Amino acid sequence: MAIINPFPCIKPTKELASKVAALPYDVYNRKEACEAVKDNTYSFLRIDRAETQFDDSVDTYDERVYAKAKELLENMKAEGIYVKEEHPCYYVYELTMDGRVQTGIVACASIDDYVNNVIKKHENTREEKELDRIRHVDTCSAQTGPIFLAYRRNERINEVIGRVKKQEPIFSFTAEDEIGHVGYRIDNSEDIRMIQEEFSGIQEIYIADGHHRAASAVKVGLKRRQENPGYTGDEEFNFFLSVLFQEQELMIMPYNRVVKDLNGFTEEEFLEEVAKTFEVKKIGNRAFEPERKEKIAMYMDGIWYELTARAEILSRDAVEGLDVSLLQNNVLGRILGIADPRTDKRIDFIGGIRGLKELERRCREDMKVAFAMYPTSIQELFAVADAGQLMPPKSTWFEPKLRSGLFIHEI
Repeated sequence: MAIINPFPCIKPTKELASKVAALPYDVYNRKEACEAVKDNTYSFLRIDRAETQFDDSVDTYDERVYAKAKELLENMKAEGIYVKEEHPCYYVYELTMDGRVQTGIVACASIDDYVNNVIKKHENTREEKELDRIRHVDTCSAQTGPIFLAYRRNERINEVIGRVKKQEPIFSFTAEDEIGHVGYRIDNSEDIRMIQEEFSGIQEIYIADGHHRAASAVKVGLKRRQENPGYTGDEEFNFFLSVLFQEQELMIMPYNRVVKDLNGFTEEEFLEEVAKTFEVKKIGNRAFEPERKEKIAMYMDGIWYELTARAEILSRDAVEGLDVSLLQNNVLGRILGIADPRTDKRIDFIGGIRGLKELERRCREDMKVAFAMYPTSIQELFAVADAGQLMPPKSTWFEPKLRSGLFIHEI
């Protein structure tokens, strides 16, 4: 059973929500973050990336950076930019991108469910990436970036969401990237009871995005348990901020690849090698996306090719059967010599939101060959997590991105 609780949310005032809301901290490098906050003193990115408040002589991970994050958050609360709800509530968070609406429940998930694998993972985390968010959450005593969770369809929860979306929103705005954001409060005691009850009957919840944020929040909670041996399990540090979406709500875009060279092969030799495991069809200069699973679009020297996996390399294994695995095992690794795509400097990853033109641009400027993937499905993600396995790096790209700063959970 899953424990998904309402919580006493800290949220911006309705009038300032659009100015406060910020993209996740990890989509920016330091220079980009500084530029993003330069003209918006309300941006939550100032708190998420508090190094933006210092010059370059102060390291991103300096203790002063985390102290500044706490100071900025406390100041925004003192100034009334943020207000705390009196009672624990759930919230509905609706995002609209290109006319497509995606709606989730904002709530707090249990660190015990994470530890016991009721909340399932499909990616490894890196300790150095966790440490930053551990220090940020622990210093601020607040979780500021929600974890993106997914679960299977539930009609009773859908009924509550549909009813709540007829109410007056607590915020509503369209961001600079044309993504619409609307929030609603679920404060009816019967609705709260029913949602809690429905989640208690769900056996599997999945991390769609935010593995490092989730791991960091859990480690802070476990640390506070050690510091408070008399804890009851009801303290807020036992739970972490999440937005939960049903499977049918989600859109996964492809995560495409570009490679710097052909590992010593000529183009002709490379195509001959690829043809050993894929049927290769020359398309021409017309960009195209793969039409189905087991097909990959490849771009090289101004020409697009369609690659169709041969039967002998297909697999029913949850991981080995993924298109990204077929490409890694049979082209990137075997031919191009990229054994570890996490560390190899010859490969780069391009989110599907950037489009095929970005692949062509990179091949003109600094790369030799590009691969456009068919999107991994949410069912494939579930299957990998259910099997207790891990996806290859950069297998999924979720859009639209959840904004930080709209919902804060104090611990």
